[in-house]
Amino acid sequence: MPVLLLTSATSLHDAVVPLCAAAGVEVQVCAEPDLALAAWGEVDLVLVGVDLAERVVALAPPRRPGVHVVGVAPGDTVFRAAVELGAVSVVDLPQGAEWLVDALADVGERASPGRTIGVVGGAGGAGATTLACALAQSYAARAPTLLVDADPLGPGLDRLLGMEDLPGVRWEGLGETAGRLGARALRESVPRRELLGVLTWSGLRRRLDVPTARRILPAAVRGHDLVVLDLARQGGPALTELVDRCDDLLVVTPSTVPGLAATARLVADLGRSGRAGLVVRPGGLSDADAEQVTGLPVVAAVADQRGLAASVDRGLGPLAGRGPLARAARDLLAAAA
Repeated sequence: MPVLLLTSATSLHDAVVPLCAAAGVEVQVCAEPDLALAAWGEVDLVLVGVDLAERVVALAPPRRPGVHVVGVAPGDTVFRAAVELGAVSVVDLPQGAEWLVDALADVGERASPGRTIGVVGGAGGAGATTLACALAQSYAARAPTLLVDADPLGPGLDRLLGMEDLPGVRWEGLGETAGRLGARALRESVPRRELLGVLTWSGLRRRLDVPTARRILPAAVRGHDLVVLDLARQGGPALTELVDRCDDLLVVTPSTVPGLAATARLVADLGRSGRAGLVVRPGGLSDADAEQVTGLPVVAAVADQRGLAASVDRGLGPLAGRGPLARAARDLLAAAA
C-alpha cells in the first residue's frame, strides 16, 4: 500500500479514505501504531491522525520524508508532536482536503524529476519544431515523454504527430484549473499514444499563459522521464522564463549568413550560458563560423531528410524510418543523458 493512515477515529477514517480514492491511491488504515511500524518506512506517504499522534511519538519511529499529521482543528500539542515526528505539515480537515488530494496525486511518482530539453529556432523556418518532435518520438520509445507546445504561432504539435484527434486536455483546459496539479493527473489527461504525450492548443486563438506554465511544468517533469519544450522564437519574457527551466537548450539554425545573424541576436537576448548548443542545418558556412558568430558550440548537424513532409502529412511524425534526423535525435539524447 502506498499510503499508511494511522487513526482510530471513524470521522478521520471517513474523511481521508475517500480522498485517497479520489486521488487513485490505495491506503492501509491501522488503529494500532505499534503494529504499523513495519510499514512505516515502506510506504510512500504516512498520514498520522491527531488522535494517535502522541502515541506514535512515544514509539520514536525513524525520521523519514512524506509524513503528515491530519485531523480536525489540531491543537498546540498536535503541532509539538508533528515537530517531534519530523512531519512535513499538519493538515486541518476539511479545509486542507484540496491540498491533501494534490499531495496524494503524486504518490508513487519518482523521487527525482525528469530532464527538460528546450528547442528553439534561431531563425524562422530553421526546423526547431521538427527536431522537438523527433526528440520526443525517439525518447518515447523507451520511457514516458511529454512534448510541450510553447509556440502559439506554431502548426500544433499534435498535428505533426497525427495525434490531433486523440482525446485529452489542451492548454485552454489547464488554464481554467487552479491549485497544484499532480504529476500522474497531468500524464493521464493529455493526448497520449503509448509513452508519448503532447500538450498543445485546441483552437486558433492561442496565448501562452505564463502563470499556467509555471504551475504545469513542475508536474510535467515529475511525471515524465523527459519533457521537450518547443519554444517560440519571439516569446518575450515567457521565452526567457521557459529557457531558465531547461536543463539543455538546443538552438536550431541554418548555416547561412542571415540565419546565423538572426541566431546571434536571439542568443544575445536570452543571455543563457551553460548547457546550450547549436544544431546546424545545411548552408554555405562552416561549423567554426557558426560558433564564432553565435558564441555557442555546435552539438549536432542535421542534413535535409528525404520524404520528411510526406511522413508528417501521413500522421507518422518526422521520425518515421531512418535518416539524419533520427541519428541526430539519438546522439543529442545520449549527450543530454
